Amino acid sequence: MLQFYYSRLSINARRVWVTLLEKKLEFEPILLKLNGDQFQPDFLKLNPFHHIPVLVDEDFKIFESLAILDYLEAKYPSPSFMPTAAQDIAKVRMIELVTVNEFPPASIVLMKEMLDVTVEDKKIEQAKQTMATVLKYFDNNLTENSLYFLGEQLTYADIVAGTAVDALPNLGISLEPYPQVTKWVENLRQRPSWQQTVPSPEEIEKSKAVMKAILQKR
Repeated sequence: MLQFYYSRLSINARRVWVTLLEKKLEFEPILLKLNGDQFQPDFLKLNPFHHIPVLVDEDFKIFESLAILDYLEAKYPSPSFMPTAAQDIAKVRMIELVTVNEFPPASIVLMKEMLDVTVEDKKIEQAKQTMATVLKYFDNNLTENSLYFLGEQLTYADIVAGTAVDALPNLGISLEPYPQVTKWVENLRQRPSWQQTVPSPEEIEKSKAVMKAILQKR
């Protein structure tokens, strides 16, 4: 059986978790608290970079969330979350990579601001501008009559970007100026996989002290 190492608050892990549920795969969830679990020798054998998520399939270990998604798609192709047309593949990849490259640095800055960790005003403004640029890009790639980026088909573009965008209100970023994004996120929130994996307000609140301690070291 697949073993899935995750944290409830990790967006990277959530995109894999959603995929496992959407593909209706059997797996053993292994929760890490990230208060030191990720530095234990047994976990470092799985991922020497001490990050989550990690997926273990018998004796094969995979880390980096996009690599895990590719593995799951190749080994368990039904239902498929990757299109076959060249332009559609490119669109999914662009949205994936924009999400994983642009959001995390800006999110760290805004999280510092939210938790009263010292950060320059200039960096805060730059982070907000990055968020606005990405959200506008997403909004422009969603149409009024479509559920997802590729119309009626749920793809990794929706799973990767959606799990990230869903967390932005926790950083003080409003989705209201982006009507297509707002509608799209609401559609995603109706899916059972989304409802099962969303962290509760209590979990988010409890994580703040740990996150503040980590961010103060950066």
